[in-house]
Amino acid sequence: MINDRMEKALNDQINAELHSAYIYYAMAYWFDSVALTGFARWMRVQALEEVTHAQRIAGYIAERGGRVLMTPIADPGTEWKSALDAFEVAYKHECYISDRINKLVDQARELRDHATDNFLQWFVAEQVEEEATADDAVQKLKLVGDSKDGLFMLDREFGARTFAMPADMAGTV
Repeated sequence: MINDRMEKALNDQINAELHSAYIYYAMAYWFDSVALTGFARWMRVQALEEVTHAQRIAGYIAERGGRVLMTPIADPGTEWKSALDAFEVAYKHECYISDRINKLVDQARELRDHATDNFLQWFVAEQVEEEATADDAVQKLKLVGDSKDGLFMLDREFGARTFAMPADMAGTV
């Protein structure tokens, strides 16, 4: 059975993960509106990753005998000044999520909840990748600067990104 405080914190993290997806979907639709469909695809793939993170946490709560509670998702915003601005927001958001995950680990350790601590280690490693991926996009966008040719080349590159359901989650949706 999961500790009540840990259950609440994990439910809050589900909301944060779904808010992340909401942000990335909003960015995807903004990119579509400015004819950068490759960047839009990148953001949609990112949104799907965030949804699977929420599903992973929900599955864990249920497995531990807890109850998953859905709560309202905050406004994601709808406008960005540029592709660089959107990706800088995405990078900062991933850093925020990393901090939240770290605090969950701290709480699990404080509660001596070794199962949840173990479960959260996947997210700790995942956030290293999430931050690096977003930062890589920021750095590439900084390199191309105001070059429209560079922007369109990155749009094509980012449009090749694909989503693959994690193998350990196959059949859970």
